[in-house]
Amino acid sequence: MLRVDGGRTLVGGSPPRVLHLSAAAYDRLADSSGVPAEARLTVTDATSAALARLLTDAGVAHPSPTHPDAPDAATVSVVVPVRDRPDELARLLDALVGTGVGEVVVVDDGSADPDRTERVAGARRARVVRHDVSRGPAAARNTGAAASSGDLVAFLDSDVVPEPGWLAPLLGHLADPAVGLAAPRIVAWSGVASDAASLASDTRLATSSIRDTPSSGARPGVVSVAATLTLNVRKAARSIARGVVARYEERRSSLDLGARPAPVTARSRVAYVPSAALVVRREALGDGFAEDMPVAEDVDLVWRIAGDGWRLRYEPASRVAHEHRDTVGPWLTRKAFYGTGAAPLALRHPRRVPPVALAPWTAAAVTLLGVQRRWSTVAAGGVTAIATVRLAKGLHEARRPKNRAGGKTDVQRQRGRHADTPRELLRAARLAAVLAPWGLGGALWQAAGALTRHWWPAAVVGALVSQRVRRALLLAATAEGLADWWRYREPGTGPGDALGHLLAHRLDDLAYGAGLWWGAWRHRTLAPLRPDLTGKAPQ
Repeated sequence: MLRVDGGRTLVGGSPPRVLHLSAAAYDRLADSSGVPAEARLTVTDATSAALARLLTDAGVAHPSPTHPDAPDAATVSVVVPVRDRPDELARLLDALVGTGVGEVVVVDDGSADPDRTERVAGARRARVVRHDVSRGPAAARNTGAAASSGDLVAFLDSDVVPEPGWLAPLLGHLADPAVGLAAPRIVAWSGVASDAASLASDTRLATSSIRDTPSSGARPGVVSVAATLTLNVRKAARSIARGVVARYEERRSSLDLGARPAPVTARSRVAYVPSAALVVRREALGDGFAEDMPVAEDVDLVWRIAGDGWRLRYEPASRVAHEHRDTVGPWLTRKAFYGTGAAPLALRHPRRVPPVALAPWTAAAVTLLGVQRRWSTVAAGGVTAIATVRLAKGLHEARRPKNRAGGKTDVQRQRGRHADTPRELLRAARLAAVLAPWGLGGALWQAAGALTRHWWPAAVVGALVSQRVRRALLLAATAEGLADWWRYREPGTGPGDALGHLLAHRLDDLAYGAGLWWGAWRHRTLAPLRPDLTGKAPQ
């Protein structure tokens, strides 16, 4: 969050917004020295409650995950959909021991060995509900919710392992009666060996095989050396690929939404939460998961709950581990599967899943820069300058007090032109000079991401016939990938790590984009491919 004008103006949230604090709100946030403090705002009355709601809804502040009036864990019913994963189920149920939840309902969705599922669950005091034929995870979750009785329903997939203390922060958010859903951070279940270690191990094995082979020069020995070397090179390649994918998933899994708390709203930094782990208020659950959606049913549920007026919170202080895929083939297949969900989501929730969402002026500036001509670059600068001036005017007008009818106050009428002091105008201009380039940078980031992810099939076709499209695609693929690595990098990592991340990131985008286009074709719609250039949030 950015503080401007001594803390009287706050800039933050996702998408970014500007909040001008009233004198009363500023005083609530100020410490004894008169400067807004980093400490918590304690809700003590209706005024502080309204201010807290404004700040948390905007995403510039976040509610504490601890609350003295949090619901008891005994009010939570845990629902676990499972199919043919008895060992993973046992591990999950063992992790729930001692959490104090009211009940655990396991829904066996057509397992090949239902008796084993029954034994695993029964030994850990979990109740089993069975589908004779698999109906999918959405139906299994709905069946479990219907069979449970708690006021709160915690959905946990069978391949997750909640970390100690995972439930309390979520219950803290649900102490707020306006919150209908709270979700934890999904982290990797276990790390993998480094690429260097894997390569070193396979290299040592190959070297040992060569050294142990007789050096008589006989052809069988040569063949043996060649075969052994080929085998171990392949093993090394598979190990490296698996290490690259595993490391990438630890940082950039589609299920891991980051280390910062956030409200969950469409077209924001945290636009959804996965159903791998979440806690829902029963009265907010409504009709439950859409059973006709084999993918993205969790995103659909989240947006329907939000559409009903509930607040939703993402809380990384609560952590649940998940077994991420780290083998290249299954990993790419899963990414493509996720992409197929964009089309049905776009049809059910118009304007909530565009590849890019830009204001008209940023769309114009990005397009002009994409032309890659001197005149177009100058024109893009001109568009940005005009937008900066208009933004400064809007920011200044927003700071001026209004009467209930929306006009000037009596004080402003008496002061006339002197109401607009040079200092006030300068403050607005300075803030606009920061926000406009920030907005253009965000638009370029979105455009680069869409070009290499959502639109890559069309971009590749364009690159075959246009040098400018080739340059734009190469620049976007490289710059966006390296920027993504820089954002998620670990301390001490070097060029090799950056290259691995870049490769995995591009494969991720290629797989997702392929699935997106396949889903769009199946549903005969271009909705998930159309940009939103209105600059307005969907209603």
